[in-house]
Amino acid sequence: MNKYSVYETNSFYWDTKGNDFLRAIVLPHYGAFISEEKHQLFGDVSGLKMLEVGCGNGQSLQYHGDRKAGELWGMDISQKQIEKTQQHLRTYGISATLICSPMEEECGIPTNYFDAVYSIYAIGWTTDLQGTFSRIASYLKKDGIFIFSWSHPIHRCVVEENDRFVFNKPYSDESWYAVSPDFCQGELTLADRQLSTYINALAKAGFVIEQMIEESDEDIMQLHNNSDSLLKRAKMLPVSFVIKARKR
Repeated sequence: MNKYSVYETNSFYWDTKGNDFLRAIVLPHYGAFISEEKHQLFGDVSGLKMLEVGCGNGQSLQYHGDRKAGELWGMDISQKQIEKTQQHLRTYGISATLICSPMEEECGIPTNYFDAVYSIYAIGWTTDLQGTFSRIASYLKKDGIFIFSWSHPIHRCVVEENDRFVFNKPYSDESWYAVSPDFCQGELTLADRQLSTYINALAKAGFVIEQMIEESDEDIMQLHNNSDSLLKRAKMLPVSFVIKARKR
């Protein structure tokens, strides 16, 4: 896997087609059927210095701006996404420092500075999970929190065939692959990591895990049509997960 090739492929996708075909997942939602409104992982953010990794279209930054965060920063690999964030925040009178960069790379973000770093369905794009978690730890003050969500790895291992869910790949397979063009209307490169890979990388980077959520919210599920394919999955297996960790 050439990380620069992955950067080029994925940044081009988000520059051109990303928001048209992949619905943006933004706070208060962490992913399918998990919400901040129920779990309150952030608590009171008033006055906090906060950094979003993979800020996308800016709606999650707006969420914290509306809740009186003291200082907002955002980073994204796509210049077009940065521009969308700028436009969106400007509409709501919210200011933020925005940086276009892969999350794995040095990009001028201050160290020992933030009270909270978070990433909503973006951390899984990294080509270097351990390096990314170590960078995020360096951005945080002691006892700062890191919250991130991503697609549950078991979700990617299962397909629906004849009204049954069957495994189509080993859970332990963390190899990089091209996402089907039929799914995303473009080219993307991804890898599915085991939950233990995330947890061990967090521990090695100096984090203590405070909470992990993988169960689907019944109240949110009831709002969906019973024929919804994702809802059928959520009734059988986790489709998203969220981890809250604290820097030691």
